[in-house]
Amino acid sequence: MLRRISSGELVNVKARTAKSEVRAALGTLKSITPALAVMSGVVNILALTGSFYMMQVYDRVLTSRSIPTLVALSVLALLMFLFQGGLEVLRSQVLVRLANRVDRRLTPKAHDAVMRLPFYTGNQADAMQPIRDVDQIRNYLSGQGPIAILDMPWMPVYLAFVFLLHPILGMVTLGGILFLVLVTVLTEWLVKEPTKIVASASKERTMIAEASQRNAEVLRAMGFGSSIMRRFEAASDKHLSAQEKLSDTISGLSTVSKVFRMTLQSALLGLGAYLTLQGQMSAGAIIACSIAASRALAPIEIAISHWKAFAAARQSVKRLDGVLASLPDASEPLELPAPTSVLSVENVTVAVPGTQRVVLNGATLKLEAGQILAVIGPSAAGKSTLARAVAGVWPIARGHVRLDGAALDRWSADSLGKHVGYLPQDIELFDGTITENISRFDENPDSAKVLAASQAADVHEMVLRMPNGYETRIGAHGTSLSGGQRQRIALARALYGNPFLLVLDEPNSNLDAEGEAALVKALQSVKARGGVALVVAHRPSVLAAVDLVAVVNNGQISAFGPKDEVLRKVLRQQPAAGTTSALAAVGGAEN
Repeated sequence: MLRRISSGELVNVKARTAKSEVRAALGTLKSITPALAVMSGVVNILALTGSFYMMQVYDRVLTSRSIPTLVALSVLALLMFLFQGGLEVLRSQVLVRLANRVDRRLTPKAHDAVMRLPFYTGNQADAMQPIRDVDQIRNYLSGQGPIAILDMPWMPVYLAFVFLLHPILGMVTLGGILFLVLVTVLTEWLVKEPTKIVASASKERTMIAEASQRNAEVLRAMGFGSSIMRRFEAASDKHLSAQEKLSDTISGLSTVSKVFRMTLQSALLGLGAYLTLQGQMSAGAIIACSIAASRALAPIEIAISHWKAFAAARQSVKRLDGVLASLPDASEPLELPAPTSVLSVENVTVAVPGTQRVVLNGATLKLEAGQILAVIGPSAAGKSTLARAVAGVWPIARGHVRLDGAALDRWSADSLGKHVGYLPQDIELFDGTITENISRFDENPDSAKVLAASQAADVHEMVLRMPNGYETRIGAHGTSLSGGQRQRIALARALYGNPFLLVLDEPNSNLDAEGEAALVKALQSVKARGGVALVVAHRPSVLAAVDLVAVVNNGQISAFGPKDEVLRKVLRQQPAAGTTSALAAVGGAEN
């Protein structure tokens, strides 16, 4: 089955794939990079228009007092400025679309990671982080940071222009560039650790907020919302402190670079004026030098001011790469025929995702077509773990779960899902219509299958009484429905398409007598059509539909066999319990 991965490994693992997923996506930018470089080159050459214009005005127009020359120069400069502006807009639009291209390539992989991470790390990792990482990468690529990088190779052009005006001015400008490079290196060194702290604190704060949202009713009913609020505030303070340090560092160094650039410009103007008085250069060259030097320093200054976004994007690339490289390959196996005969659990051992704690050890059982199994046992015995392993949602450390002899990992997730119906303890429905939820959001749901599933779960009449029937939207998490309604619609979803394997974990925990009768009827229909079902049971009513019983104790199957035989064994161990309450004697909800 699937390999277990620790949360630390997800962040620090070295890529084990032939090529980094994220860098492969970023590599798609290479095809357009030459065109962007040419575009940036033209933009940067045109940026000298202001310098040449001022030189001509001061050195030619003012001396000749020629109005036509001034008009001609002004019109030409205006056209060149408009062309430069058009190219800069075009370059910005190209970068936005390239960023979106990277997003479109990475988002499906990130969303796949979001769906798969909980099965390998449990609650130890922030499962939504991959999506945020993609957003961070896209936001940086579509911002000013890449434009500064594209402009940096053209800094020598402006420097050469200043040297042509006067070597002393060129040396001063070169010194200014070297100083800003030093500030950039210092920025990189100072922001590395705060960036990591910000990411860690942000994750902690988000997880507390999401847990508070999921448990809002509990917090309000039992009045410990203020305690959770204190935990959130502590995490938030840590996050804000790290943000302050990071922002102070970036803004401080950005201000240093800005003040230095303005000081350098003024120094160049003063030095230029002195050289002009000495007759070593013209008056127009003073303004031209100031404009060119400012343009030469601008890419480094912009890069420093956007270093926070760059550092965050770099962290996102590293983190997302680690996650995508760590998850097992989701390749598409050969399509297998639909299972029709047998479910076998062979010496299965399972640990809690992200940990080494074994909660199910050496489980073995076998179900043939038409058989229903009830799994009973005390709380935290491993019942739900067995259900998750059989459904293929938790990774198996050792052993195999097989359908008609083929291990579950011989199917792709989508292919296997057609043959499995799963009802977990914690019911989660999606924001959408009842039809969409029952049909598992099939793009073209089969109305007959939807109706068959709802009738098998005995929810058809209930749905018809809703405001819009099957087109009623249930809201996020199904909050517009009662617990029993959510459980029965989730049961219909599990039954959609008549899957061969049905795995139900505490399916009657929120059901009334009518709902329990519908559950028994649904299990009997699975038996009649030759399917198999594994039901984690706590209440004894489910016994009416089962053939086999497995007792789980301390992570092991202590008894397995025909219902009457196993229940007699349970009764011998629990002599005070009556026959109808034998299940309750050993049962218990499992966390």
